[in-house]
Amino acid sequence: MKTFLSSHTFRGGIHPPGHKEMSSGAAIRELPMPARLTVPLAQHLGAPALPAVKAGDTVKAGQLIAAQNGVLSAPVHAPAGGKVAALEETLTAAGRPCAAVVIETDPAAEEEHLPRLLDWRAADKKELLARVGAAGVIGMGGAGFPTRIKLAPPVDKPVDTVILNGAECEPYLTSDHRLMLEHAREIREGAEIIRHILGARTLRIAIEDNKPDAIAAMEQAFQGVDGDAALSVLATSYPQGSEKQQIFSVTGREVPRAGLPMDVGCVVENVGTAYAVWDAVLNGQPLVSRVVCVTGDAVRSPANLLAPVGARYSDLVAACGGITGKLAKAVSGGPMMGLAVGSLAVPVSKTASGLLLLSAESLTCFTSQACISCGRCVDACPMRLIPSELSQFIEADDIDGAEEIALMDCIECGSCAFVCPARRPLVHHMRRGKAAVMARRLASPKP
Repeated sequence: MKTFLSSHTFRGGIHPPGHKEMSSGAAIRELPMPARLTVPLAQHLGAPALPAVKAGDTVKAGQLIAAQNGVLSAPVHAPAGGKVAALEETLTAAGRPCAAVVIETDPAAEEEHLPRLLDWRAADKKELLARVGAAGVIGMGGAGFPTRIKLAPPVDKPVDTVILNGAECEPYLTSDHRLMLEHAREIREGAEIIRHILGARTLRIAIEDNKPDAIAAMEQAFQGVDGDAALSVLATSYPQGSEKQQIFSVTGREVPRAGLPMDVGCVVENVGTAYAVWDAVLNGQPLVSRVVCVTGDAVRSPANLLAPVGARYSDLVAACGGITGKLAKAVSGGPMMGLAVGSLAVPVSKTASGLLLLSAESLTCFTSQACISCGRCVDACPMRLIPSELSQFIEADDIDGAEEIALMDCIECGSCAFVCPARRPLVHHMRRGKAAVMARRLASPKP
């Protein structure tokens, strides 16, 4: 397999401090199973799953506990066997209430999974897609889009290129990095299954050039892959891991405004998703755990933990030796696109890539000022928007005006806020504006 430096790079972007050295050397280790799991039923983009168990039921590890609820949804399975203690509400990392199944775990409980499928090449593509869907596999990069939908594009939008996203451009986070170092062969097979389902000719593995060890591991693992496969080394630039930016960096193709990757013949899947596809297809294992990077200067021993869905963030912190000094801020995810959480009682979900724990010394306190029209946010925006103008429309509650200048194209990467000398809360404005647009669309759907 050939390796090449990409000749493209997207417009805009920034170069925030990486801080990845805190956890990049920490091998993945398994979190001891907590005595109690709170498994959210809304871990994916779309409608929450429907409970398939009730309080008092005994469940096996891997058993379906909530069924897919409509087209844009995904099933949820028990990460461990035990007794269903309750069906109750919990708060997600976004601070929203969410239905959850609480399981009191039993180490002696039985397991349940789909039969193994050792020869996936001989299997029907529809069977493979059904296995991915039944296992509850979703996009592990953070969006949570059900993978079975992404791998079944409309017939009028054929996909010729699969891009395996190993960029992990978010500062601090190293869960994908460690997964590539330790499970490159499994990722390779998952990527081949994805390409086989889609019938795509081309496979590209995209990794930023600040991860030479991951590049070497993936390069070795992908030797001998059939067909057009290559490793594309990308310039380190945030948000290089964003779908539309990565497609341009790898292929030179530009996804149109309001368009999707399939509009230019591409599908982008995270390396964690490829690993989950491999586990689901070959081992019949539903998606019930993921690697979470626990890092920051306020945690005693940063780590990359294989954690069951439903474990509390406090369980992860305890496994890392606890907090050092006074914790000033906890973020679910990374510093650019993550969400600050008010409690470590938040449960791990399928999309929880990291937990960032910061002391007061590593934070900057500031007061937002009026826009000075410097244009730095415009230069930094990878979507070629005008964040300063969008922000002012939203502050004035002119949502129509913001929508007219492409508010919904914002990917909330935070590049604009990072470079703003007036410290304006630009991402918060965009999120508020987009939420208003979506609420209006739901209230008055198009015929």
